Amino acid sequence: MLYFIILTQICNLNCIYCGNTPDPSIEPVDITYTINDLKNFLDNDPDAMIAFYGGEPLLRMELMKRIMDEIKAKKYILQTNGLLLKKLETRYLKRFDTILVSIDGREEVNDYYRGKGTYRRVIENVKDIRERGFRGDLIARMAVSGKTDIFEDVKHLLNVGDPWFDHVHWQLDVMWDYPPHQRYDNFDEWVVKYNAGITRLINYWIDTMKMDGKVLGIVPFLGIMKTLLYNEKVELRCGAGINAFAITTSGRILACPVAPEFEWNRLGNIFKNKPFDVVRKVMVGEPCTTCEIRHICGGRCLFANKTKLWGEEGFRKVCGTVKHLVRELQRVKGEIEKLIKLGVVEKEDFNYPKYNNTTEIIP
Repeated sequence: MLYFIILTQICNLNCIYCGNTPDPSIEPVDITYTINDLKNFLDNDPDAMIAFYGGEPLLRMELMKRIMDEIKAKKYILQTNGLLLKKLETRYLKRFDTILVSIDGREEVNDYYRGKGTYRRVIENVKDIRERGFRGDLIARMAVSGKTDIFEDVKHLLNVGDPWFDHVHWQLDVMWDYPPHQRYDNFDEWVVKYNAGITRLINYWIDTMKMDGKVLGIVPFLGIMKTLLYNEKVELRCGAGINAFAITTSGRILACPVAPEFEWNRLGNIFKNKPFDVVRKVMVGEPCTTCEIRHICGGRCLFANKTKLWGEEGFRKVCGTVKHLVRELQRVKGEIEKLIKLGVVEKEDFNYPKYNNTTEIIP
């Protein structure tokens, strides 16, 4: 199973959709348990994968390295804002199977959300880790909000450098806050433009396959198309509470790493529980469980399903973006099957991700 290890609540950025406001009354700012406590817990899972998470995990780089030295994991994954990647020693850098770097698209869009100059610093560091020999899966992880043009921003990241990013993934800045739509001038109008951008991006994805025989690493497209081609039925794709869990700074076990304050999300702790004690103690409910695309979408987001901070209508609007995405990929499924049959691309090209690498697939 996958374990998000929250190394600290502190971050060295103050992005407009986050705010960087750790609350010590909910969880300690830094880890209070010992590495041996963590090891004793994870030793009960021979297939444990570790994802370092925060805050910004590289602010606690020495602790991260000690965990990597003392706890054997099947995979090591890092989610980072990328500002400190240059300081990560090469011998540890190369041990990561996946690194997800937060970057929100073109320079002007990224810097609007994440602060002036952050784009150039992150790109410089991404170039550096490639030059130092990182050959794992490097994922550009976008937050998509009111200023985003999904076509232009994803296309930009797909082509940065050699290109340097293997994959691009995004999450929508929706249903995390109340009142709704705080970072949108007009959310309904934005959704129309976003959906049109998704259609345009899918067409670009298909055209690139036809012209170059290359399947671009657009994570939501790959994950959903894999389901369509392999005729899968999926559950909640992020795995929260099923095969993915977060370990907080106090040692509490959560289904979802972003919501330590909610009782429904608290499953146990590393001192008294074993990993398989907490599996399936919380699951998505309606309207996801009876939705017509339930086994393609998987439920989108446990946090959103449980909290519905934008109400039923807001929840429905966001679901509409997912349904549009699925319909558009169903539209091009036949074209992809023809390209596979002709040998232009291979079915295996769509077999992504091969393990839970913390990409939730559904935006």
